[in-house]
Amino acid sequence: MSFRKFLPGKFGKKNVIVPVVRLSGAISASSSPLSRSLSLATVASQLERAFKTKQAPAVALAINSPGGSPVQSRQIYQRIRELADRHNKKVLVFVEDVAASGGYMLAIAGDEIFADETSILGSIGVVSASFGFDRAIEKIGIDRRVYTAGKNKVTLDPFQPEKKEDIEYLKELQLEIHQVFIDMVKERRGSKLGDDDDIFTGKFWTGIRSRDLGLIDGFGHIGTIVRQRYGDKAELKLMTPKRNLLGRATGGNGIHSHLELFGSQTVDDLAAVAEEKALRARYGL
Repeated sequence: MSFRKFLPGKFGKKNVIVPVVRLSGAISASSSPLSRSLSLATVASQLERAFKTKQAPAVALAINSPGGSPVQSRQIYQRIRELADRHNKKVLVFVEDVAASGGYMLAIAGDEIFADETSILGSIGVVSASFGFDRAIEKIGIDRRVYTAGKNKVTLDPFQPEKKEDIEYLKELQLEIHQVFIDMVKERRGSKLGDDDDIFTGKFWTGIRSRDLGLIDGFGHIGTIVRQRYGDKAELKLMTPKRNLLGRATGGNGIHSHLELFGSQTVDDLAAVAEEKALRARYGL
């Protein structure tokens, strides 16, 4: 007769627990509880709890993001690496539909990256998009009056004709951000990267081609890979967001006013949903 099950925790045999954090949605600075946007504020508590899980040999990240804010993408990435180093945890990344642009920046926080053959990955580049309304307001007879101190305060104003010098300045900024992204990918993927000039051009690929290019390590479902690594009895534990009294997901501090819940954030939330749909549409999703 075995007495192991009656022994205190550290002497008894326990199943391996692997915490799972979902990183899903377009990436932006919005921390509204109604928004589907992904930011450091919305995932900080889940990441903290996941990496603090004692005896867990690894943390799994389930990523499904078409990208967004480079700043928020980098902040989430840095937080993951900081926690992984502090708690000595391996990070396993599992890509669902898409991990492109900022979504791929999140993925390279992993020590290993897995995807489905039909997942979309890559888009290692920087994009800025806007509209020009100068001819529209002229056509309907509207005069726009803007007064500034500083000759560059209306750079890239959508209500004025484009200026060559403004476009050149924007491209300089994009190149700087793009180089940061490139350096991050090279640092994390290293010798795994294939010798292909298209990797850093902003192109994106299926999981099949991504493996050939060294952007991922292999194919596999989160449950299958975890059981292969840590035994048939290994368990996944999803880190869910904290909830307020109304059952809504909250950000890092767990505090949101009723006005935020039902008033002032509504337009921003709808805009965030539209933005995510537009980003996903770029990848045929």
